[in-house]
Amino acid sequence: MNLVAILAALSGAMAVAAGAFGAHGASGQAAEWLRTGGQYQLIHAVAALVAWRLEARGPAWCFVAGGALFAGTLYLMALGLPRWLGAITPIGGVLLIGGWLWLAWHMARAG
Repeated sequence: MNLVAILAALSGAMAVAAGAFGAHGASGQAAEWLRTGGQYQLIHAVAALVAWRLEARGPAWCFVAGGALFAGTLYLMALGLPRWLGAITPIGGVLLIGGWLWLAWHMARAG
């Protein structure tokens, strides 16, 4: 069983659902949070799958975890949970940036 691939696929599904809800079932700031979270989560679900295929395991995990934290906190705020969750969102962003830097390092080493 490939846990990263399963989580990345579920992440992609969640991103599409959040984007659809943001476009059709939410308004104002909530819609924007859903769109932003969905966009970042979908991009990084695909990035996780690509990184895994390139045998860059660490970056793949960063993309999955970072996407979950970044988008997840935005989704929760869009659903009415407290805005202090926005303080956690940048941690997900740092994981996403770190995943890209780690992937660049991995690819440079691979030659």
